[in-house]
Amino acid sequence: MLRLLSLLQTHRYWPGPELSERLEVSARTLRRDVDRLRELGYTVDAVRGAAGGYQLRAGGSLPPLLLEDEEAVAIAVGLRTAATSAVSGTDDWSVQALSKVLSLMPPRLRRQMDAVASQTDSPGPWEGAPVVDAAVLTTLAQACRDSEVLRFDYTAREAEVTHRRVEPLRLVSLGRRWYLVAYDRDRADWRSFRLDRITAPEPTGQRFRARDLPAEDALAFVQQGIRRMPQRYAVRVRVAMAADDLAAGVGRWGTVTEDGEGCVLEMNVDDLDWPVMVLAGSGAELVVESPPELAEKVAEVGARFSRVGRAAS
Repeated sequence: MLRLLSLLQTHRYWPGPELSERLEVSARTLRRDVDRLRELGYTVDAVRGAAGGYQLRAGGSLPPLLLEDEEAVAIAVGLRTAATSAVSGTDDWSVQALSKVLSLMPPRLRRQMDAVASQTDSPGPWEGAPVVDAAVLTTLAQACRDSEVLRFDYTAREAEVTHRRVEPLRLVSLGRRWYLVAYDRDRADWRSFRLDRITAPEPTGQRFRARDLPAEDALAFVQQGIRRMPQRYAVRVRVAMAADDLAAGVGRWGTVTEDGEGCVLEMNVDDLDWPVMVLAGSGAELVVESPPELAEKVAEVGARFSRVGRAAS
């Protein structure tokens, strides 16, 4: 019966004779095992006749799951991580689900899970990170999956609340924030929306055919939008090191271009702490071209470290 469930969980349609042959059982035994699965809560549709067969349908309630050893450990690890996420509500639900999974694990798998937990250090949610409502996240994800038009209220950067009607494409988790990439029907253009600013999302039941996104993918679209956003500081620094080496430390938060024997770092930021940390970690000679506030902060930090070094010696 468990082998039967494993095959049915692919959700493809299985002709009865093919299932019987794979499981090496008679048609009568197959029918009996299907009935036992239905008693456990699985909704198995059956088609009678010579060409009949079976297919597992997603039901309204969650029946028992059949998991391989590696899948069970992976789920437990994922639930531990979700218990410290910045998505509102998932921490309590994750703890409850994790306790159920652990209580059902055989001792050998629990030892594997304990080994992973004991040898892993992970921080909680980033301090000051915006909290996303789990119900909002779920509603948006389902609308993306089903290509269903959404309505919601959105609080813009200037605190203005507007009503949006969009064709959702994809969710993006970037840094400390979640974004929805969608085509805004009223503005006839693509937009990215921060999930912590979305309220009362409502599926309309109306389906749509996905449009072509003007970017390589949803992540690239969000990154492009962030770079275009007006920031407090436009950073430009000449750094005496290979562009590839500096780019590895900067990641997606800035642009590094080759310039003679060195490179140029450009970043748009609201706070200068991040570029100072990147430049300090580079260990290279540099010249700050803009803004003047960055040159002052670099000098201030350098003086502070010099005082610490003199005191230590």
